[in-house]
Amino acid sequence: MKPRKMSGWIGCPLLLLLVCEVQTQAENRVFFLPGTFQNVSVSQNETVQAVVSRISPEVAFITLQFHTQHRNTTLSYTRLPGVGLSLTAVDSGLLSALEPSQTSLTLFLSSPDDGTVSGTGVILPYSSTDPVPGACNTEFNLDIDPNIYIHYNLYETTIRFAPANLGYERGGTPPACDQSTATNTRWRLHYDVYQYFLPENDLSEHSLFAGIQAAADIPGVMTNSRRVMMLLSTDMTRVVFNSIPGQGVIYSVVVRDPLLNTSASYVPVHTYACSFTSTLDGCHTLGKLSTKIFFTIAGLAGLFVCFCGHRFFKCELFCMGFSFTAFFFFVLITRTTDLGYDIRLALSAVVGLVGGVALVMSWWRFGSVMACVFVVGLMLGFLIASVVLFTPLGDLDIFRRSDLVFWVTFCCITIIVPLLFVRWPREGNIITCGVAGAYAVVLAFNAYIYTSLSYITLNILKRLLNNNFNAAFTDVPFQTIDYVMITVWVVLGVCGIVLQLYRERSRPFFPPSPYLMWLQERERRKTNVLDPSHHFPSLANRFLTRVRQMTKRTEPAGEHTPLLL
Repeated sequence: MKPRKMSGWIGCPLLLLLVCEVQTQAENRVFFLPGTFQNVSVSQNETVQAVVSRISPEVAFITLQFHTQHRNTTLSYTRLPGVGLSLTAVDSGLLSALEPSQTSLTLFLSSPDDGTVSGTGVILPYSSTDPVPGACNTEFNLDIDPNIYIHYNLYETTIRFAPANLGYERGGTPPACDQSTATNTRWRLHYDVYQYFLPENDLSEHSLFAGIQAAADIPGVMTNSRRVMMLLSTDMTRVVFNSIPGQGVIYSVVVRDPLLNTSASYVPVHTYACSFTSTLDGCHTLGKLSTKIFFTIAGLAGLFVCFCGHRFFKCELFCMGFSFTAFFFFVLITRTTDLGYDIRLALSAVVGLVGGVALVMSWWRFGSVMACVFVVGLMLGFLIASVVLFTPLGDLDIFRRSDLVFWVTFCCITIIVPLLFVRWPREGNIITCGVAGAYAVVLAFNAYIYTSLSYITLNILKRLLNNNFNAAFTDVPFQTIDYVMITVWVVLGVCGIVLQLYRERSRPFFPPSPYLMWLQERERRKTNVLDPSHHFPSLANRFLTRVRQMTKRTEPAGEHTPLLL
């Protein structure tokens, strides 16, 4: 009896172990329905099975895509990931061509890093007439790669993807990729590139997942995203965009077969053009302290210039000279040195101070109002040219692909504006004060709250600093905060211009040069002997007299006699 009893006790743990193993496997299995998003959490050292069942016979291939905000996940054909059978990325996807009698499919999710990874995934089915994304891949590791690969830096964001092939029946032989360029080959396919902006100043996971769900399939992409361009099969499958640090962007590619009027979607990819793991300059700490200090002071100075610039002409000249000198010196030292950002910003501020003082002293010494107003007009011309090329006009191929055309157009607009100041110098100066001063206030807001209006001038700065920036699309999102900032810019500018025009209507156009006034006064004293100031001591004599009065002991006045008793 005892052996039976022991065997019973031994059998119970074994039975419990088997039950626990079955329960664990059941818990690590996630069932996907076609077109329905499923939120999945993958723990460390855990493999989750992504199961699709009851696949329709009309479906020829299936893509599984899985997205996280910034943590990598591994999506694999096998339980143990291997080279050519898996992909590790933030936005990952696998394409599975189905066998003739296949009704279910299992793929595997795992976390390559420490900790639990949460994300969202979806299964998208396609028929045999739909193009097969990434089926003519010769560059990346997967045999059929439906993924978009993204790379970004401070200036530009680049996406790449593998060419697609024509669809084929289950169990059939894929069409050859490069044997012919006839219309019955993959060379007839077109690629539409789409861009979807997430809400500004929103780095939440919920916002990203909502955007992914809005741009994952073809109807969602066409409804919610903006088509940027169309590529032919003869074009390079590579597109460059303007980087917007801190702004979430989802890029999608839809491959179309114009002959059969069918299409398929690549796995969308997202970026914030910044790092979520960096503690120094990550997505949550984009605004450097030096940048905030610099642009806060610039915003206060701009507010003063907007409403009082023409009245305090010397202060206006100093601010304009500071802006121009600091901007171009920053470009110079960035292109020629490897100094850190804070050091470059500090040196640019110092040189800007010198430039501001130099412009004020040139007016003080020579009194040429038109020369100074021309420099001020260049500021307005710079802003107008930047605004013109910030519009969709700047994304025309003639400007994107030719630096010569871009910079000639930019310089012409910049120079034409101050030429108009020759006829209306005071009005032009006041308009410049209002427009440039109000924009400085917008830049000060941008140091704390992101707004796309900062890219009016930042795109010009990027093109000056980066030789290959002309290939980038410079689209930026326009959302609620941007319309608010446009309103602030317009209201401040109009109020400043109207106030200064009203206040200066009865005053001289420009204040006279102090140095020229001093020369005229000195000449007048020399020639006009009846003027009392003609006999006024010079500054040196007055100074020496004052020093003698302070150092010489004064004698008491009056006569002193002894007291008579």
